[in-house]
Amino acid sequence: MAESKKKSVPPSALHKLPAGTSESQGPLTDLLSPEEMEKLSALQIVDLIVGKLPPRHPSILDMVYLRERVAGLEEMNYQAREAIEKLDAIVEKLRSPAFRVGTFLMPIESDKAHVCISGTDYVCRIDPQIPLSSLQVGQRVLCNEAFAVVQGLGFDRNGPIVRVDELLSDGRLRIGQETGLMPLVLQRSSLLAKEKLRPGLEVRLDVNQRVALEVVGVGKRVERSLETVTELPWGAIGGQDEAVQAIRDTIELPILHRDLFKRFEHSVPKGFLLYGPPGCGKTLLGKATAYNLRQQIKTHTGVDRPEFFLHVKGPEILNMWVGESERQVRDLFAQCRERASEGALAFLFVDEAESILGTRRAGRYHSILSTLVPMFCTEMDGLEPLQNVVVILASNRADLIDPAILRPGRIDRKIKVRRPDQAGSQRIYEIYLRESLPLAEPKTDLAAAVAQAQFARTPENQFLEVVYRSGKKDILHRGDLASGAIIAAIVERAKSLAIKRSIETKMPTTLTREDLLKAFESEYAENDLFPSTDLTEDWLKLTDFDPDNVVKLGPVKPRKNESLGAGIV
Repeated sequence: MAESKKKSVPPSALHKLPAGTSESQGPLTDLLSPEEMEKLSALQIVDLIVGKLPPRHPSILDMVYLRERVAGLEEMNYQAREAIEKLDAIVEKLRSPAFRVGTFLMPIESDKAHVCISGTDYVCRIDPQIPLSSLQVGQRVLCNEAFAVVQGLGFDRNGPIVRVDELLSDGRLRIGQETGLMPLVLQRSSLLAKEKLRPGLEVRLDVNQRVALEVVGVGKRVERSLETVTELPWGAIGGQDEAVQAIRDTIELPILHRDLFKRFEHSVPKGFLLYGPPGCGKTLLGKATAYNLRQQIKTHTGVDRPEFFLHVKGPEILNMWVGESERQVRDLFAQCRERASEGALAFLFVDEAESILGTRRAGRYHSILSTLVPMFCTEMDGLEPLQNVVVILASNRADLIDPAILRPGRIDRKIKVRRPDQAGSQRIYEIYLRESLPLAEPKTDLAAAVAQAQFARTPENQFLEVVYRSGKKDILHRGDLASGAIIAAIVERAKSLAIKRSIETKMPTTLTREDLLKAFESEYAENDLFPSTDLTEDWLKLTDFDPDNVVKLGPVKPRKNESLGAGIV
């Protein structure tokens, strides 16, 4: 084949006749056997013919020309043969069956392996060139058309994420139905063989869902928990003495005096509801419950049990994907149970509870409440009373919560968080007017002055006019709509006034009574929002008035301004 690429070489140099031959000898078949002739190429035959011609024979030039033509044809055939061979190899590869990718589960013998391919188990032969020790449990392997393992591909980087529900004694993992999968028992991969796992962790599976490959984490649920609960002794909450006492009777007594409750066979509640107007401290009471219970247990028993406070706002649970909201509810209770089993004081605080636990209504269209409320009820029924998890609900509109949630046996106590009276408001002012602030007067005097101005029954403080069914009329003043949030805003606004005055005068200044009174007027001037007629009942439910006895509710100030304007005209 190498000689076929020589296109122009003198005939006398290409081939030599055998020793003892002459020009007068007969045809080539007399010199070589047919088998030897078959082994010669066309160029070699031409060279033999040229060698038989006498020197200076007139046909030598013709034979040289013929040789060049034959060399060109042989070169073309050689290139065509190479192209055909490459094409045949490509066609053969394209026509060959596809290789299969499976998950290596365990070795069986030195040359056999248990492999899962597309959800089906196979006992596959192993290529002798692949060491069995190089294959690890959970890694991907390549199998040919005969289902023999021919190559290891390493560990997969994709796969579904599930949450560990239970650790079995032999190291296997049990997962639940939270991700939409049926309950499964999985084995660990070689990567997790020595890992310390616990229920609640999220792990990634292989595509065949047979092996746990790696630990992903614990999801977003950690973001809802408060790592450290703010120090809030009961004395730091003003104007809610009745609610504080009700919470202490509900939460602290069953834990501190467990023997007495057991002796009287007194059932303890699983949770309680804090309801009342907005801004009156429902969330604050929930956080204070966790902190004070820990302190009480530490004082009485000497055991410091850390609190686990899971603060969830109702709308955070709502999700557009079917089943995701229910999964989050299950996850909340599961997380609290895990921490309670570790000895922590677990609290599940659901703020704005009416947004996810609202009354179910029959209708043509599906509502998320039709599945979310039953899921919450199911989880509540699975709790042991106050020995596992304390459930606290907070809502401005308790009348919108489904009765199945509030029935005895689930949420046993309903604690009203009322608006503070004048004494309670003064106490809240004293809490926010700390001794560390630069005060012009003692904080008691400042708090008494601004509380008296807030609750004064003067025309300037009139807010709403209420007409009862009996025909009696009543006027709501600013103090009737007081709240801890408004008091905190007044103090903050007074601080800003004092800071601004100090900047203008370039001299140190203090927080004065005038700053508080001016801040009080500004705060209520910005919050003079009057309800429309169709929202009268909703507004009254945010106050301490019974809407069933009210037939009309209207603003006072606009009507006074209109009459004043008419008199001037």
